[in-house]
Amino acid sequence: MSKVSTDALPEAAPLEGVDRRKSERIPVVVRVDYSTVDDFFSEFTANVNEGGIFIETEERHPPDTLVSLQFSLPGSPEPLQVTGRVVWSTPGGPDQNPGIGIEFEDLDQRARQRIDELVRSLRVESTPPVPGA
Repeated sequence: MSKVSTDALPEAAPLEGVDRRKSERIPVVVRVDYSTVDDFFSEFTANVNEGGIFIETEERHPPDTLVSLQFSLPGSPEPLQVTGRVVWSTPGGPDQNPGIGIEFEDLDQRARQRIDELVRSLRVESTPPVPGA
């Protein structure tokens, strides 16, 4: 299973400096509604890969917080409903917006396929042409 980044952050001290991602992040901005056991939030993603998403938010959620997510992928008529777990968070800084890294958990086959197709298509669009090809 792919992982999202665990960049060096105070909340992620045990994983400090370790990047567990197996796939590069692809920039994509979509509205995502998510809930924890106690609250409901509506924010925006900053990027996605096959294993998770980064949600721009000033809300603080500790690592291992379970979240239910709902978001619509570009070009897709129906929203995805998935679960995930907070793997890291950042208060933000000069080069990074505040937010949380979510690792997807137990994606069903259809959700996995839709996310994989989006990421592949965005990678193709963002890949610069090879000179002389």
